[in-house]
Amino acid sequence: MTIFGILLTLILYATKIPAAIFLGMIGTTLAGIITGLIKLPSSLISLPPSLSPTFGRAIFNLGQINTFQLVIATLTFLLVAFFDTAGTLVGLAKNAGFINDKGELPRAGKALMSDSIGMLVGPILGTSPTTAYIESSAGIAVGGRTGLTALSTAIFFLLSLVFSPLLTVVTSQVTAPALILVGILMASNLAEIDWKNFPVAASAFLIAIGMPLTYSISDGISLGFITYPILMLVTGQGKKVTPIMYGLGIVFVVFLILV
Repeated sequence: MTIFGILLTLILYATKIPAAIFLGMIGTTLAGIITGLIKLPSSLISLPPSLSPTFGRAIFNLGQINTFQLVIATLTFLLVAFFDTAGTLVGLAKNAGFINDKGELPRAGKALMSDSIGMLVGPILGTSPTTAYIESSAGIAVGGRTGLTALSTAIFFLLSLVFSPLLTVVTSQVTAPALILVGILMASNLAEIDWKNFPVAASAFLIAIGMPLTYSISDGISLGFITYPILMLVTGQGKKVTPIMYGLGIVFVVFLILV
């Protein structure tokens, strides 16, 4: 079913059909229902589950944070959250054309602040931390460039709480083709890597291949940030590496040990 969805979505996108990704997901879902690979839901709507069992748990248990184990866990989650978010934001911004000529992301502080607020509010509500996800690239791929895209998505997510039984037909096999197409579009950025500079090429390759193999953006980034300063040192180019890069290399070594 996923292979069918990939072919359908690629054909729709290649022929420049509007909303190709969305139509590909609908076509894949219908194909799954027709073939019996996707079961029809027993109902169309239902009441959202109550938040009462989890709401405020993060606040009620603050008295249990004075342990060394929790300090290690907090530092680990801090590194994972920060570098996952930073890597996601840079990748999405690059794909959207927001990176300036200096290779910088304008207003990155505001983006990180928004993500941090979501990180705080999510656990208070009893959910997993709300953070930036690479799935936003699907919106970018179809032209989304402003906060209106995110706001519209949030509204539809809110409405989906009522239609949760119906949404069970949208399985991972249905969403996979959309993300694979987005991956194809984002892979074009690899052309900008200086492949003739081995330390840069090796580090970039480890980052690119490390993310899918480890199922973690932060783990993939850590491989490249550790490798780059080491290769620059052994090739006599250590002075070209900024102290911040060496510091990040050490931080990532500690991160891998803790995780």
